Amino acid sequence: MDSSWKRGELLCLLSYALVFYIVIIRRSLQLSSDHYNKLYGLRHGWIANRLNDVSDAQWRNFRGNIPILAAVFGIFTLVANLLRASYHLTSRGMSTVWLLLSVIFAQKKYFFLALWGFNISVLLCNRLYEGYSFSTFGQHWAYLDKYRGTFRWHICFNFVILRMISFGCDYHWANRGSHFDKKERSLHKDKFSFVTYLCYLLYAPLYIAGPIISFNAFASQLDVPQSNYSVKQVALYGIRWLFCLFLMELMTHLFYYNAFAISGLWKQLSPMDIFIVGYGVLNFMWLKFLLIWRYFRFWSLLSGIEVPENMPKCINNCYNLESFWKNWHASYNKWLVRYMYIPLGGSKRKLINVWVLVAFGLRKLLSWAWLTCLFFIPELIMKSAANSFQVESMFGKFMFREFSAVAGAITITCLMVANLVGYVIGPSGINWLSSRFLKKEGLPTLAGMFVTFYVGTKG
Repeated sequence: MDSSWKRGELLCLLSYALVFYIVIIRRSLQLSSDHYNKLYGLRHGWIANRLNDVSDAQWRNFRGNIPILAAVFGIFTLVANLLRASYHLTSRGMSTVWLLLSVIFAQKKYFFLALWGFNISVLLCNRLYEGYSFSTFGQHWAYLDKYRGTFRWHICFNFVILRMISFGCDYHWANRGSHFDKKERSLHKDKFSFVTYLCYLLYAPLYIAGPIISFNAFASQLDVPQSNYSVKQVALYGIRWLFCLFLMELMTHLFYYNAFAISGLWKQLSPMDIFIVGYGVLNFMWLKFLLIWRYFRFWSLLSGIEVPENMPKCINNCYNLESFWKNWHASYNKWLVRYMYIPLGGSKRKLINVWVLVAFGLRKLLSWAWLTCLFFIPELIMKSAANSFQVESMFGKFMFREFSAVAGAITITCLMVANLVGYVIGPSGINWLSSRFLKKEGLPTLAGMFVTFYVGTKG
C-alpha cells in the first residue's frame, strides 16, 4: 500500500470525523434548546446566561465542594510538607495489637480466605444496612440520623476495604517471601506498622475517591517522596485540570445530555437522538471521573505521593473492551490484577476470571458488568485467533486491517449498548432499545453508528 493511498485514506477519515462532530454538536444544541423546559436538574449558569446541567448528583456534590476541598487539602499539604522538611518525619512506628494479629495469621495458608471473607462481609453489611443508623442502638439516638454529613461514609469506605485487603496481602506475601512483583515485595518489614497502616487507610487526598495505590507503593514514598514529577510538571498538571474543568462547564452549559437521561425524556426521541444522548452521556461520565480522580491525584502529588493515573486515555480512543477497562479506572484495574486476577490463576483462567473481576469491580451496576463480560468473551477469542494468524502479503495485511476495523466497530457498538443500559435506559429498557433500532426507522441510525465506529477504529 503506497504512501499516496494512505494519505488519501487519512484525509477521507478526517473529513468524515469532522462532518460527524459538526452534525453531533449541531443536533445536541438543537435538542437542548428544544427540550430544556422539560428537563430535570438544570440550574442558572454563568456562561452566556444559559442553564447549567447539574442533574448528576455526584458531579453536583463534587463541583459544589471544590472550594472547601481546595482549602482543606491546601492546609493539609502545607502542614505535611513543612513537618516533613523541618523534622525529617518518616514512616517509622509500631503497634503491638496489629503485629500480634499479623504474627498469628499472616503466615497461615488460610490467611487469604480469612482476609477476603472478613472484608467482603464488612462490604456487604455496609451495603445492606446503608451505613447503619443510630436508631439501631435505641430510638433515643434516632435524631442523629438526620445528620448524615456531606459524604456517605459507607461509600467512601469501599476504598478503605480495598486498602485493607492490599495491606493484608502485601504483608502476607512479604512474610512468605514469594510473590510475582519483586520490586514491591522488597519493602522492609518494619514498614508494616500500625501507624503506617492507619496513615494508608485514612490518607486524606485519596480517602474520598482514590486513585487506588498498593500499600507497598504508598509506604515506600513516605520516607522518600516521589521524584518522577518535578514542581513544574505538577503545576502544569494542575493547570491542565483547570482547563478540563472549564471544558466540563462549557459542556454542561451547552449540552444537557445527563438531564435527558435523568428526566427519562430520551424515550420520546428518535433513534438518532437516542444515540447522540447516549454518546454524550458516556463522554460526560468520562470527563466527570477524570476531573474527580485527577483533582485528588494532584493534591497527592503535592504531598509527595505518586499514585497511578486514572483515565490515561480518552474514552473516544478506546476501540476494544480490554483497552476500555485498562483506561477507565486504571488504578482499580491494577489493583484487581494484583490482588484478584493473578492469585486466581491469571491468564491461564482468563475466560473465567474476567467474570469474577468485572462482577466485583461493578457491584452496583451488575447489568452493565454482565453485558460487558458477555461482549468481552468473543473479543478474547478473536484476539487469540488473530495472534496465531500470520499475514505476509500486502493483500493479506489489507484484509487483516479491514477485519480489525470491523471488529473494532462491533466492539464499540457493544460498549455503547452496555453503557446505555448502565447509565441511561437501565436493564428494563434493553428490549425497548433493540425494538427501536431494529425497526425501519432505526436501521439507518444503526448502520450510521457502525460506519462511524469503523472509521474511528481505522483512523
